[in-house]
This record gives sequence, C-alpha cells and structure tokens, in this order.
Amino acid sequence: MSRTFATARRVLQQLSHDPRSIVLIVVLPSVLLLLFKYVYDGSPEVFNRIGPQMLGIFPFIIMFLVTSVTMVRERTSGTLERLLTTPIRRGELIGGYALAFGVAALVQAVVTSAVSIWLLQMDVNSPWAVVLFAVADAVLGTALGLLMSAFAVTEFQAVQFMPLVVIPQLLLCGLLTPRASMPDPLYWLSNVLPLSYAADAFRDLGLSGDFTSNLWIDLIVLVGCCALALAGASLTLRRRTP
Repeated sequence: MSRTFATARRVLQQLSHDPRSIVLIVVLPSVLLLLFKYVYDGSPEVFNRIGPQMLGIFPFIIMFLVTSVTMVRERTSGTLERLLTTPIRRGELIGGYALAFGVAALVQAVVTSAVSIWLLQMDVNSPWAVVLFAVADAVLGTALGLLMSAFAVTEFQAVQFMPLVVIPQLLLCGLLTPRASMPDPLYWLSNVLPLSYAADAFRDLGLSGDFTSNLWIDLIVLVGCCALALAGASLTLRRRTP
C-alpha cells in the first residue's frame, strides 16, 4: 500500500507542475458549462434539464483524455518501464495512478459542482449527491483511460480511442433522446454502457431530492465498472514498451 501512495504522490507532484493539465482538469468543465448556460440563456429550463447530465459528461471526457494521454506519455518516456523493474506490482502502480487522478477528479467535481449550482444557479435538489456522482463519473473516465492506454503506443493513438469509447456512450446515454424510446437493440446496448447510468442518475437528481433505490443501483454500477476497468488496466499493463 505504501508503494501505491508513493506512486500517487509522484503523479500529483507532476500534475501540480503542469499548468495546462490543471486548467484542463479544474477549469475547463466549468467554462464549458458556462458556455452551455449562455447558449440557452433564453431557455433556462433547458439548462436545468440537460445541465446536470453535462455536469457528469464533461468530467468523464476530460479525465478519460488526460489519463490515457498521461499514461502513454509515461510509457514512451520510459518511466513505466523503469518503475516496473522495481518490486512494485502492476496493481499497486495502477492503484497509485488511479488514486492520484481520483484526487484530481474530486477537486474537479467540487469546483465544477460549486460553479454550476451556486454561480450558474443550476436547479438541483441534492448538491452533495451531485458532487458524489460527478466524482464517480470522473473516476470512471480515469479508469477507462487507464485501461485503454494499454492498447495505445503513441499519444495520438490514445486520443483515437475517444470516438470508440466515449462518443457511442454519449449518443446512447439518453442525453439526446430518452433511452426508453430507442429501438430495442440500442436500448439493450445502452444498458451495458456505464455512462447511461451516470446520465440516469443526474437526470433523477434534477427531478427529485430523494436518494432513491435507483440512484443506489446507478452508483453501484458505476463503482463496479470503475473496479473492472482498473482490474483490466492492471492485467494489461505491459512490462516492456513495444
């Protein structure tokens, strides 16, 4: 466990010296939500209906991108290969990266939720639950980014996974049209995509302040998908750079 914390501390120190990553993680989601707010300035009901879902989607996309590119950069620079010649296990290494980016996701979720709810006046009934699901969604993006980075050789290839992993989930999560009104094959497919559960949770939080059993199910599914993705990332982490 100490090696996991040591890895997390090193990654956080690297992030703290990278202003572009800090802006991308902490500032960009709030800027995008601000832009979304004023796109629909004349229709506040649209912002209150779709805004909570965007609160989960923007961090998911950004953390996926940052994590996958960072991991590939660590591999191409030889850092991962050097670390794996030490006694550290692959699970401890992935756990350290997940912990570091999880901390970044927590900061991102708190800042983005605070800006959305108190500055942009997004109408949600349970701010603490919104922050909880925003963190879960950002960690999901982190876990999938760690997993997919194992299949990329260059940073450009890592970015190329965006259309494969992220965009289908955006189209099928219920953001554009309710999942229940989709054709059966698409509805069944959406049921196995984790972002669908995040979008459902944010939609429900915009409608009710109660933490219902459906929200518990959504949270359990998201946590389970994060655990599966991290386990997959540990198993597919290569000891040698091709």
